[in-house]
Amino acid sequence: MIDSYCRHVYQKACVEPIIPFFRRLSPQTLTLTSCFIGLLVCPLIIFDFPLFAILALLLSGFLDTLDGSLARYLNLVSSKGAALDIVCDRVVEFAVIMGLFFVDANARAFPSLLMLGSILLCITTFLVVGIFTENQSMKSFYYSPGLIERGEAFIFFSIMILFPSTFMVSAYLFSVLTFYTAIFRLWAFMKS
Repeated sequence: MIDSYCRHVYQKACVEPIIPFFRRLSPQTLTLTSCFIGLLVCPLIIFDFPLFAILALLLSGFLDTLDGSLARYLNLVSSKGAALDIVCDRVVEFAVIMGLFFVDANARAFPSLLMLGSILLCITTFLVVGIFTENQSMKSFYYSPGLIERGEAFIFFSIMILFPSTFMVSAYLFSVLTFYTAIFRLWAFMKS
């Protein structure tokens, strides 16, 4: 939701002014760098460096928005780049959830599994709806908005990292909202 409604402001203020400085890099380099930095969130959570974990998560997210913008700026938009971006996003989300899980594996197993399941269902509906809906956006594929998108997921993850005592409530709420997003997206598509 944040991505759908605030992206244009964020894009104009934070991304477009710096795109020319990255023109010598390939968009795929930024995607892979974003993924690598996102993977670092897992050990940073496990070894109790929450502020560094949040910084890594935010930097990973920023580079994730920068890669597509750079691809459009350089006229290098491709289905391979879009596929790599989607896969790397899921790798980062998995790494964050694994880090959160290993803080207290026994107590956090079921909520972590629910989060992974909700993300799996949500990305499945996102991709399926994207396949069968005509794209009319600047993105390389149809982007169906939802209640929980990447921005909201990062907010939930940040809360869980910074305030471990809220993990159970945050994890269950995240899962419910993500399941809702998936079901609503599929319902809206079936109705159209």
